[in-house]
Amino acid sequence: MKAIVQDRYGSPDVLELRDVEKPAVGDHDVLVRVHAASLNARDWHVMRGDPYVARLAFGLGGPKTKIRGTDFAGRVEAVGKDVKRFRPGDDVFGEAEGAFAEYVRAPDRVVEAKPDGLSYEQAAALPLAGNTALMGLRDAGEVRPGEHVLVNGASGGVGTFAVQIAKSLGAEVTGVCSTRNLELVRSLGADHLVDYTVEDFTRSGRHYDVVFDLVGNRSLAECRRALTPAGRLVLSGGGVSGGGSLFGPMGLIIKGHLMSRFVRHRLLVLTATQSDENLAALGRLAESGKLTPVIDRTYPLSGTPEAIGYLEVEHARAKVVITV
Repeated sequence: MKAIVQDRYGSPDVLELRDVEKPAVGDHDVLVRVHAASLNARDWHVMRGDPYVARLAFGLGGPKTKIRGTDFAGRVEAVGKDVKRFRPGDDVFGEAEGAFAEYVRAPDRVVEAKPDGLSYEQAAALPLAGNTALMGLRDAGEVRPGEHVLVNGASGGVGTFAVQIAKSLGAEVTGVCSTRNLELVRSLGADHLVDYTVEDFTRSGRHYDVVFDLVGNRSLAECRRALTPAGRLVLSGGGVSGGGSLFGPMGLIIKGHLMSRFVRHRLLVLTATQSDENLAALGRLAESGKLTPVIDRTYPLSGTPEAIGYLEVEHARAKVVITV
C-alpha cells in the first residue's frame, strides 16, 4: 500500500510517499480502507521533533512511529476475531497512528460509525480536534448553560469545533481570531468576536467563566485577568508557531500545573484521551446539525508534505484534509 513515511526529523521534505506492507489485523483491531485523513498540529510537531523535550515520547533519533497521521475516515476492510461492533463494508471514522496511508489499523475502541450526512472528508476532520474541544469544554471546563466562554484560537482546527460545542452546551461564546477569520467564527455561532490584531481580550475589562486557550500566546497572569472570580482556565497547547524551542507550548502547561495549587482560579491542563464514547458523542452532535466540520483545503496523499507546510506556515483555519 502507499503511505507517508518519516525516518528523521526536519522540514516537509522528510515525508516520503512509499510502498509499505498493509497492516496485519489483531484480534481487537479494525482494518480500514482510508478515504480521507486530516492534519493536526501534532503532525507538524512530530515532523519537526519540536519541542525538543517531546522527542522523549516521539523518539530521540527519529519518530518511533514511521507512518504519519492519526485522524481517518473510510470503510472497514477486515476485523479481528474479537470485534463485534463492525463488519467489512461499514463506514467508520476514528483516531489511530498511521492514517496517512491507503489502509490503517485501529483498535476497535477508537473507531465509531461515520455520522450520517457527513462526507469522508468531514468525518476525518472530527476525531482529534473535536475530541479535544469536547473534553476541554464539557469535561475540564464543565461549561454550564448561561455561562460565558472565550475561545482563544477560535478559527483553528480545535477552535472551530470549540465554538460550536460551547454553543451546544448553552454558553454565550466569544471567539478570538484574526480579521480575516471573523466572518467564519461568526458563522459558527459565536455571540461575540475579538479581533486580536486590534484588541487584547485580556485587557478589555470583560470577564469569562471559562477561557479555553488553544494558542498559548498569553501568560497565565494575562489569561487569569480575563476570568470571573470563580472562572476556569483550560490550557491545551496545540499551537504550531514558535518552533525550535525546548518546551514550546508545553512550557505554559507546565507552569499551569505548578501554579494551579496556589491561585484562586482553577487552572486546568487538558489531556485529551481517545474513546469511542466521545467519537459517538461528536457523531450525535454532527447528525443533529449542532456540529459541522469546516475544511480549509484538501490535498491528495502525495501532497501531504505540501499540506503540512501550509499548516505550518500559513496558519490554516479550520481543518486541512488529505484525500486517499
